[in-house]
Amino acid sequence: MTLAATKTAVDWLVSVAPDPDACRWDWERHPLGVALLPAGRSWDVLILPGELGQATLDVLRLLPGGPGPVLADFGDSRVGFFVPPGTASRWIGTGVRGAGRGSWIVVPYPGRATGGVRWLVVPDGSGTLTDPAVLELAMHEAAAAAAGGPGEREGRKP
Repeated sequence: MTLAATKTAVDWLVSVAPDPDACRWDWERHPLGVALLPAGRSWDVLILPGELGQATLDVLRLLPGGPGPVLADFGDSRVGFFVPPGTASRWIGTGVRGAGRGSWIVVPYPGRATGGVRWLVVPDGSGTLTDPAVLELAMHEAAAAAAGGPGEREGRKP
């Protein structure tokens, strides 16, 4: 990740903080390289169980444009997709958690390794988010492939 791309991503992320300048200053100097940012302003986060989240990300990466920012926690037990604000309050899905208005998310500094949460897809700083309808379809595709159902890719035996 270039220095300019990192700066753009950081600017976009800290724009949701109550005090963006203080957040940026703390974040850049924090030994763990993480910040606590409020969801529900510029983005919500839908959090999937790790295996389903990884498989869903694989499906999304095959699509033109790909996904918006995606986080994984330590051990990849959960994967979080950044979606438009308001999505979390309307999402209904077993095993999927939503972080929207009133929630805070631990976010790693873009392009910097941390000991816990990490970026699977780093924000580009332009505000690109994953479309919730596309995310839902990708989840169905991933779940069907895992179950050996009709969504399974080539190589399926009758």
